[in-house]
Amino acid sequence: MELIPAKMSDSWESLKAFTAARIALGRVGNSIPTAESLEFKLAHAHARDAVYSVLDVDGLAIQLKALDLSVLNLQSKAENRQVYLQRPDLGRLPDETSLAVVQENLLTYDICILLADGLSATAINNNAVPLLNALIPLFKGMKYRLSPLCLVQQARVAIADPIAHGLKAQLSLILIGERPGLSAADSIGAYLTYHPEPGLTDESRNCVSNIREGGLSFALAAEKIFYLVQEAFRRELSGVALKDNAGLIG
Repeated sequence: MELIPAKMSDSWESLKAFTAARIALGRVGNSIPTAESLEFKLAHAHARDAVYSVLDVDGLAIQLKALDLSVLNLQSKAENRQVYLQRPDLGRLPDETSLAVVQENLLTYDICILLADGLSATAINNNAVPLLNALIPLFKGMKYRLSPLCLVQQARVAIADPIAHGLKAQLSLILIGERPGLSAADSIGAYLTYHPEPGLTDESRNCVSNIREGGLSFALAAEKIFYLVQEAFRRELSGVALKDNAGLIG
């Protein structure tokens, strides 16, 4: 009778206290343990579900009332998820109906905040409101003029530029669901751009990522975003020339 080898311990086991990454899985013979294999398959399923999750527009609108901001429901030129995944370029542009909505709300603002599904609407559904609860009071304390909050479906990061430009906002801040991984499927990325306009590329933006429970906390993320926003207004720029130097001496 052939004996099944026992699970062998991993010398990296202690490092699991510092990361959610899939390390120190151990092994059984030449393979990983059954429990770890099943956890991998479950994490992969959660990641796939996140990519196809849907922005809870009605639920978010109800929760956002407490922030005393009006809400605009917008859409990219990608009319559904299949098109969105196959045509990233369409996810970067608002459709004609959304452009009309923007024109109806045209004023001059300091900051345009957008919530976008990106590659994980689950991230926005679960974590956007707690982040905004920490962030909006900081903005209001500085008396920044905030545009209506924009809920954008089938959106990529760059869609913030034409929308914020259309609203005549000096700075755009898009909170978007990040690409899900095997350790987190509900992470928010926050991208800010000073003087947003159509056609800008990634070097014009600053990013604060991995915002979620178990990642970068909402309070700390709000502080980092607020610092970068203040610096962007002070220096009149964003992107590669703007660094997070908060807390550095000299």
